[in-house]
Amino acid sequence: MLTPDPDCARCSRLADFRAANRAAHPDFFNRPVPSFGPSDARLLIVGLAPGLRGANRTGRPFTGDFAGDLLYESLQRHGFARGPYAKHKDDGLELVGCRIANAVRCVPPENKPTPAEIAQCRPFLEAELRGLPKLEGILALGQVAHTATLAALGLKKSAKPFRHGAVHRLAADLPWLTDSYHCSRYNQNTRRLTAEMFDAVIADLAERLGPSP
Repeated sequence: MLTPDPDCARCSRLADFRAANRAAHPDFFNRPVPSFGPSDARLLIVGLAPGLRGANRTGRPFTGDFAGDLLYESLQRHGFARGPYAKHKDDGLELVGCRIANAVRCVPPENKPTPAEIAQCRPFLEAELRGLPKLEGILALGQVAHTATLAALGLKKSAKPFRHGAVHRLAADLPWLTDSYHCSRYNQNTRRLTAEMFDAVIADLAERLGPSP
């Protein structure tokens, strides 16, 4: 599966930000963050980008930040994860029938990648989708992930507008796409996304996919 070089220079702004963070935080991961989960996953969760003190620090998506607390708790509750979540990549947590990737692999300033940076990182998401032979469903966390996923599948964003809780049937030969607001601290603090709202999305995914074989 195609993955970025540790010193990926596709996006000069992100490369410069990564270099600055290596100098400021030499104990952080500070590289493009790889996907997490088995290659025979039936569900792919697509996030936005690594958080500065989350995945960029720990080297695993949604690990060590506020968003990961809700995400991994919900995945554990509905059978998509097992083992302890202790906010570091060696905590023993495993994903079950599920894999997590980001639309952008490197941490962006203020957690805001530009459209050009999202496009530059698209080949890695395209490879991710091609490399999951048992993929049945995709969960996009936020509108950026939704749009990036459609682009990676060769679809226009106008065909399937983002809406929290929506389930999009894309094509007979493509996995279906579910939308959720991103489980970010901001969305949770403003109550745009509640724990109950997010749990309902994960519960629906578990029902659609059924038990892992």
